[in-house]
Amino acid sequence: MPEQETLERAREDERGGLSPSTQAGEFVREEIEHIRKGEHGARSPEQAIAIGLSQARRA
Repeated sequence: MPEQETLERAREDERGGLSPSTQAGEFVREEIEHIRKGEHGARSPEQAIAIGLSQARRA
């Protein structure tokens, strides 16, 4: 589940008229941070991107 702060940043991007890919980038950034902290078991950057984009679609 995305953090509230990430949702707010994505909504700010949307209000600012930025592209959907920029908005989804907030979710990808959050997921990469989780992996670097060892909170998730994704093994590659590609997996982190896939997880982040999946969260963005659900948000």
